[in-house]
Amino acid sequence: MVAGLLLTPGFGGTRDGAPLVAVEKAVAPLPVLRLDLPKTAAPAIAEVRAQAEAFASSLGVGTEDLVLGGRSFGGRMCSMAVAQGLAVAGLVLLSYPLHPPGRPDTLRIAHLPEIRVPVLAVSGSTDPFGSPDELTHHLAAIPGPVMTVFLPGPHLPTSTTAVADAVRDWLNSLP
Repeated sequence: MVAGLLLTPGFGGTRDGAPLVAVEKAVAPLPVLRLDLPKTAAPAIAEVRAQAEAFASSLGVGTEDLVLGGRSFGGRMCSMAVAQGLAVAGLVLLSYPLHPPGRPDTLRIAHLPEIRVPVLAVSGSTDPFGSPDELTHHLAAIPGPVMTVFLPGPHLPTSTTAVADAVRDWLNSLP
């Protein structure tokens, strides 16, 4: 059973951004930790690991009882921490930045085969960081179960309620 959810923002966002707040409200009373990250990969991944360990400890569980994730850059940093060995119950990738806009040849997927936990990917149907077809194709490299939800809209679907509902429903489906 999932004991808590750690959420991280996109590169230009903060922990108080509407999507993360909406997810926290939707999954209540599940404990949620929203945190900001450094803006470079290595320090951000280290921060995810440190905060996950502290959050799990505060809940009296191990990190394997947490789900980690976030929007865009934040979700990618969580996925990289998991690929590097951080044990968790699952990953939530909101608007995963598969590639920079207009540069589908610059993929951010090398770590995906190392993710062996359930993954939820929620993305916009017109996301310039990765189309539904691209995301579905490349997330297939993840050996664990992957569920994708595509909502109308760009990089962050405009309905934070729909995003939050997708996360809540997926979390409720986990063992």
